[in-house]
Amino acid sequence: MGTGRDGGTASQTLKAVLGIRDLVFSGEIAPGERLSEVAVAERLGLSRTPVRSAFTRLEREGILAPIRSGGYAVRAFSAADVADAIELRGVLEGTAARLAAERGVAPARMAGLKALVADLDDIVSKPLAEMDFQAYIERNAAFHGMLAGLAGSEVVRREVEQVTMLPFSGPSAFIELQADIPEFRASLVIGQAQHRAIAEAIELREGLRAEAVAREHARLAHQNLDFVMRNKDLISRVPGLSLVSE
Repeated sequence: MGTGRDGGTASQTLKAVLGIRDLVFSGEIAPGERLSEVAVAERLGLSRTPVRSAFTRLEREGILAPIRSGGYAVRAFSAADVADAIELRGVLEGTAARLAAERGVAPARMAGLKALVADLDDIVSKPLAEMDFQAYIERNAAFHGMLAGLAGSEVVRREVEQVTMLPFSGPSAFIELQADIPEFRASLVIGQAQHRAIAEAIELREGLRAEAVAREHARLAHQNLDFVMRNKDLISRVPGLSLVSE
């Protein structure tokens, strides 16, 4: 009975975390806005207990900040904050790739990684008008999620997961803009070439190469951030960018 109750509580907390994160990143809650347990709980259809737990977790993730009068407010981020998070993701993913190459990967798991690369190749090879961007986001997330855990290090996997929770630091940041912006389309093609190179380097046990390509791969997200921040007309198309100041 206790296990089921604990599992239900954890599930409700996760639902609250994901719901609040979506409200913040969609721009529905502005930076500096105070979050009310009651209002958020009603909005998400949850009780106050999981919402309270979610606030605490999101504070640890750096998305919410405690305020003196009590409770939490949505943090604002500078472009430098996001750039640092992207750089850190590159370091961590590079470490994950190097360790995987040095330690070796079981054939079945390596086949799984290569299958994801093949799926992404197929998606990216389509003409722009026919590309399934949602499928790309899903496969891209699966590739990066698998990469984070490929070395068998729970420490590395957990730290990669943590840093990608910050706004626009994840591997699929700005993908939704790539459908009709040539500059982003080019970065998508380059990024896919890097996916192939990372998988190849890991399979060939080339640790330093795997690390270098993974770190360079993360910098594409930094380039895309710079491009968007320089083009004010694009900011309105990404509501969550209201969290990010120059």
